[in-house]
Amino acid sequence: MFSRWKELLIAAACAVCSEAGTTGVAPPTLLDIDVENIVSYSSDVFDVSKFATDSHLTTAAPPRNFGFVMAVGDIVSVNGKPARGSLIARQQAIILNPSPSPGQGIADVVRTAVTEFLFDIQQADGTRVGSIHTLTGSGGSPPLGLSEGGSPLGATLSSNQAVVGGTGAFVGARGQGASAVLPGNTGPRAASITEDPARRRDLGGGKVHFVIQLFPMMRPEIVIGASGPAVLHGDDFIPVTAARPARPGETLIAIVTALGPTRAGVDFGKPFPANPLQTVNSPVEITVNGKPTDVTKAVGWPGLVDTYRVEFRMPDDSESGLASVQVSAAWIAGRPITIAIQ
Repeated sequence: MFSRWKELLIAAACAVCSEAGTTGVAPPTLLDIDVENIVSYSSDVFDVSKFATDSHLTTAAPPRNFGFVMAVGDIVSVNGKPARGSLIARQQAIILNPSPSPGQGIADVVRTAVTEFLFDIQQADGTRVGSIHTLTGSGGSPPLGLSEGGSPLGATLSSNQAVVGGTGAFVGARGQGASAVLPGNTGPRAASITEDPARRRDLGGGKVHFVIQLFPMMRPEIVIGASGPAVLHGDDFIPVTAARPARPGETLIAIVTALGPTRAGVDFGKPFPANPLQTVNSPVEITVNGKPTDVTKAVGWPGLVDTYRVEFRMPDDSESGLASVQVSAAWIAGRPITIAIQ
């Protein structure tokens, strides 16, 4: 009875091994990140004893050329879904323009600063997902390849972000991004470096929307075995096939790779233990014919490397025939597979 799913587990292990030798780049994933309460602390005072000492609301003029700024904000959503985390930015003004005013720099491009952004992203319950690190030419035109079709409806993109790395679910990621001007987005609130950042949320800040076009090092995939996709009936572990189709309302088990870190935690490249089971850190979603369905469990498969057990419920209104099933983790989607529905 278990020979078929054991075969699929072996296929999963082989898929992990072959992934390392696969050439080409996974398709990009678009992350829309909303940040609120963002405050930019300008280096308007040089007396270190006064830094972060004023508990009142402060203001600051935009930094002059070559001035320094530190910024902090709260990540509140990713792709329209609640999230948590922090945006940290370190910026130095370098105001460039082909027709500069006095004090600006002459250049062939329009930019306002060089900025490092660190997006430290968590699930809505505070579970860590991972971080994305970008190096940015702030202001001016967005990256090529992102301005068309990559922005939210009605948004104007600016700044030229390069994704230079990531951690956790985003380890090894590359890509590009920009900030988007949307209704209600005010940009960061400019404050003096003397303002106490412990009161940032009380005093309030601005809103910024970021668009990140992410090229992940790996993407989640439902394993394909010799007999088809590694999707099993939850009651007996028999693979779902045309001869044994899934039923509406049934719990199924998908064998999946590349869902990322787990908790309590296993080092990359190490097999998952049986006790305790390792729960995936990232938000895991299964869609059936494009509609999200209930995911009841997403854990590392004991004894295997980078292979996971994802249990999900077929929608009650699933129609007879073929259904497209797609898995995503940390908002990164894998390729859809097809299973038979009774």
